[in-house]
Amino acid sequence: MKIDLNSDLGESLGTWRMGDDAAMLGIVSSANVACGFHAGDPAGILRTLRQAKANGVVVGAHVGYRDLVGFGRRNMDVDSADLIADVIYQIGALQGLAAAAGTTVRYVKPHGALYNTIAHDARQAKDVITAIREIDPSLTLVALAGSPLLRWAQDQGLRVVAEAFADRAYTPAGALVSRREPGAVLHDATLIAERMLRLVCDGVVQAIDGSQVAIAADSICVHGDNPEAVAVAAQVRERLTQAGVRIASFEVSA
Repeated sequence: MKIDLNSDLGESLGTWRMGDDAAMLGIVSSANVACGFHAGDPAGILRTLRQAKANGVVVGAHVGYRDLVGFGRRNMDVDSADLIADVIYQIGALQGLAAAAGTTVRYVKPHGALYNTIAHDARQAKDVITAIREIDPSLTLVALAGSPLLRWAQDQGLRVVAEAFADRAYTPAGALVSRREPGAVLHDATLIAERMLRLVCDGVVQAIDGSQVAIAADSICVHGDNPEAVAVAAQVRERLTQAGVRIASFEVSA
């Protein structure tokens, strides 16, 4: 068995620090690197890219709404022309910084509100798909497992990877519990690791109401902005490895 372990990184801004990129890059196999719209500044992003290169971690563009104040977690009704251009702009900026760091951008994972919106919103989903196809159709799109976005992107010729979340609670329908709801974010590293082992081995996770939800995923995300992020990621990796699961990016051949 094989699974990708990813995290959202490069999200510090100037003197304001978010997460521990150096530590996370010693654990994960893929790094979703901020592109400056929801978080991140050029110098910090470049530093994260160089660290990813040094650790052999695959890099993806973590594109989002133009929303530094809201950390990209506020819903926005962006015109199609603007959204397409914004996504192209972010990917292009990261590609330039990645080239300077000696690495390449291999995939795209939308962030926050954009991620959740395009999982089901056909219009904005089409805009993001269009942007990826126009700048580099070889890029893989990482999207929420079980969402219509996976099929929409495949129908347009994009390679897709279904993603599950280690540190987020699920609804009985397989959606993520809103961050505005109690219990939406999980913190117990041991519990999270056991949940992810069951996900990989049995294809199910326990929903917030105690029911079992089928989740088919090739990548697991541990959010880098949680205080427990490094401990959670390390515990998940250790538990999966102990069970014989190989941690490797979906962009690396079996």
